[in-house]
Amino acid sequence: MKKTNMLFVLAAALLLALGVWQFMRTDRIIRAAAASPKAVIAERLPVPVRALTALDGKEYTIGGARSKPMVINFWASWCGPCHEEAPALERIYERYGGQFDLYAVNVTKGDRLKDAKAFAHRYGLQFPILLDKTGQAAEDYRILFVPTSFLIDSQGRLVETIHVLPPEELEQKIKHLIERESAAGSRTAVTG
Repeated sequence: MKKTNMLFVLAAALLLALGVWQFMRTDRIIRAAAASPKAVIAERLPVPVRALTALDGKEYTIGGARSKPMVINFWASWCGPCHEEAPALERIYERYGGQFDLYAVNVTKGDRLKDAKAFAHRYGLQFPILLDKTGQAAEDYRILFVPTSFLIDSQGRLVETIHVLPPEELEQKIKHLIERESAAGSRTAVTG
């Protein structure tokens, strides 16, 4: 067998093995999510609350009520769309950061820590990068693929789940969330 044919066969076998591994991994995640007694995340219902450690060593809590809305973005360094979305999230955070909380949760159980750090450094991400080392947060939020973002109101309730959007649409949705929460806060201040 020629050397190029042998390389082709080896590459095909490697791709087949990778495909089988990914299928088995995805199937396991789907079965675990379906068997979990936890409620499915639905709009207008409270999202799970979980404490996670960030790349900088600080602990943050995602979910729960707070003084402003929140966006939780689940991602991985190996995810192509995550590379496209990261710069947009950073620009949105720079523009509106004081008006909402943004947490990027790396699915570290299925990623490598050094790759997560390199990803954050490459895009100059200034918002907290949280590490889901056990996969529990991904399970709580029913993450089947990345990127997945959750827009959450100040009461800790899910407003919308977003998978992949062009940067302009993502910014519009976050801006709308901020404006809606600001208007709700104004009504509460007047009536309260």
